Amino acid sequence: MGFLSGRFSCERFQVASKGPKVLGTDQLKILKKYAIGDWEPTAEDQMQRGFLAGRHIFDTNFHPERNFINDALHAALRIDVNQIPSALKKAWVEIELAAAAAENPSGRPTKAQRQAAKEVVEERCREELATGKYRKMRQFPFLWDVRDQLVYFGSSSPGVIEAFTGFFEEAFGLPLKHLTSGELASRVAAESRQKQALAAIQPASFVETIPAAEFAWIPPAAGGPMYLGNEFLLWLWWWGEKKGDALELPDETQVTFMLAKTLSLECPLGESGKETISAVAPAALPEAGQAIRCGKLPRKSGLILVRQGEQYEFTLSAESLGCQGVGIQTSSETIERGDTAERIDQIRRFTETFDLLFAAFCRRRCGSEWTSDLAAIRKWLRSEVRAGRSAA
Repeated sequence: MGFLSGRFSCERFQVASKGPKVLGTDQLKILKKYAIGDWEPTAEDQMQRGFLAGRHIFDTNFHPERNFINDALHAALRIDVNQIPSALKKAWVEIELAAAAAENPSGRPTKAQRQAAKEVVEERCREELATGKYRKMRQFPFLWDVRDQLVYFGSSSPGVIEAFTGFFEEAFGLPLKHLTSGELASRVAAESRQKQALAAIQPASFVETIPAAEFAWIPPAAGGPMYLGNEFLLWLWWWGEKKGDALELPDETQVTFMLAKTLSLECPLGESGKETISAVAPAALPEAGQAIRCGKLPRKSGLILVRQGEQYEFTLSAESLGCQGVGIQTSSETIERGDTAERIDQIRRFTETFDLLFAAFCRRRCGSEWTSDLAAIRKWLRSEVRAGRSAA
């Protein structure tokens, strides 16, 4: 059921204005008011949105005991799309045109026949849409942690995210801000009094012979320096190889980490393509080292984090900081009890662990340590080049 059991995937959002500190009847009324309603198939209304209670795609039985858990609201958004595939519409048009052209000496349809065929197909589309057979229903879980005013949403699709954030704001009157790497770095800089330093930084050139450049995959209007997510993964890679798999975090706890299972790299200029590597330890493979020596940067990586006795395994998207397939290793007793309140706390601890790890990087990136870190990373890459030549 969404975030309450098994693995989950999410993009995170900060509630951008003052939200409720306690969940109650107001939020329950909103869920019911904006629940997915009876569907009326029309050609004009091709998409319908509404909240679900979360257990299945028709569940609108909202109840505080089911949807309010440990200062968090757990529900889902359902999106219904009623749309005929474009390939099918094209085929219908071609059939009408072929029938009309067969009666012409030229064998080609006239302008009037083309217009008539278009009108026939439009009418057919309206009739077909009214049957409901082209209706597609999808649900996406979300978790609103009112304690930290964070919203976890179970999709990374830009179109679905846009539909969710707009609907959430319409329903609850609260705008959401996507916590991308740039946004989270801005928060860290504000907390550590490094806002000016963050504003002054530029993309790093890790390979001295390849100058830093704009990132082809980051839109110009992106909030904050989203390339820091890519640099973060490369920095973790270097730290793990040269300094060990443990890091001290800003709260003086320690995390152990490992890049695991998958690693995707891409040229920031968009010139030398992409590379995806799957292995137990993908960063240790020769092709991974060759990719970063050519100036490619990580865009996605599997990560394993261990902190304070809990292990988290997931795949991280560098720019959005979206997490896919998050697995939380927990005790068998908790699993058997089905303790949803504890599950919410586990998600909070996972978020805290990841945010502290990213904050550790951001503080060094904006601080005096970055000069030595960058020099060491460049030296590491040069030594890898020499090692590769010697092996050859």
